[in-house]
Amino acid sequence: MRKEYTSAVVIIPPKENWKPIQEIRKLYDRNINRWMPHITLLYPFRPKRYYSIIKDKFLEKCSEINSFKLSLRSFKFFNHGHQNYTIWLDPKPCESIITLQAEILQIVPDCNDVNKYKKGFTPHLSVGQIKGKEKLFKVINELQSSWIQLEFLVNEIFFIARGKSTNSKFEIEKQFPLSK
Repeated sequence: MRKEYTSAVVIIPPKENWKPIQEIRKLYDRNINRWMPHITLLYPFRPKRYYSIIKDKFLEKCSEINSFKLSLRSFKFFNHGHQNYTIWLDPKPCESIITLQAEILQIVPDCNDVNKYKKGFTPHLSVGQIKGKEKLFKVINELQSSWIQLEFLVNEIFFIARGKSTNSKFEIEKQFPLSK
């Protein structure tokens, strides 16, 4: 089975937590209209037409994984070179997300692209892109000084997909509850 960039497996914070995240994304995230706030687990992922073939394995695996609380307290960044950066919220405890991702990756081991980075899989919730190191640190300091920590329960994961056109947006296609 193949994988494509129009499909992903993600954690999505509850909608009641979106407002402060989206306010930041409106200012800095060129992808705000394509993606909802999320933490990527697997991307690229199986095309939407294969969801029905793999959903039972995900239901079974997720029923074996306990729900857990996440906290979004601080901002970090990825350096993409040439003074291009991505700002992100650092979910804690990240070990819970890493364990969850490793478990579901067993179902589709070739969907491991997010694990291939130099530092491996880094759970994160992207909030924007910045050009210039000076601007990066100014923005992060401003965001951090006014940020109020968000906490939520991760009790499900989602298959999301979008159309192939450049302006299509990701929508939730399937959700899988974690164990209580």
